[in-house]
Amino acid sequence: MRFIFIKKKWVVAVFVSGVLFVGGWFWLQPQIIPTISTMIPEDNVVIHITTGELKSKTEDGKEIESYFWNPGTVYVPQGRNVTFNIYGVNGTEHSFYIEGTDVKGTVKKGEELQIKTSFEKEGMYRIICLNHADIKNNGPMIGYIVVD
Repeated sequence: MRFIFIKKKWVVAVFVSGVLFVGGWFWLQPQIIPTISTMIPEDNVVIHITTGELKSKTEDGKEIESYFWNPGTVYVPQGRNVTFNIYGVNGTEHSFYIEGTDVKGTVKKGEELQIKTSFEKEGMYRIICLNHADIKNNGPMIGYIVVD
C-alpha cells in the first residue's frame, strides 16, 4: 500500500511539474513583433537608406576608411512605385546613380534626399557612389537593389 501511495505522489509531482513547465514556457515567450510588414502598401513602397563609414588603423598607424550604403541590399517589387529616403550620416556628400536607370542624385551629410522611381524589369541594380568609386577613394561604395 505504501508503494502505491509513493507512486501516486510521484505521478502527481511529475504531472504538476509538467504543467508548470509548459505553462511557464508559454508565459515567458517574448511577444513576436514583425520588423517588416508582410503587407506591402498598394500605392508606394518606402525604403530608408543611410550613408555609413568604417574607420580603422593599420599596424603602422595609417588611418583607413571605407564608406557604405546601409542597408547594403534592399528588395523592391517589380513594377511598383518606390520611394528611397536616403539620409546622409557620414561623409560630406555622396553623388550617386542607380545603374541601368536614369536615377541620380547627391545626398549631403545631415540631409535626407527623396528619390521616387519604379523598376519595370526584375534583376539586380547597383547604387554607385561616384565620390567613393574605388579603394583609392575610400570605396567602393556600392549598394544593391534586388527587383523581384
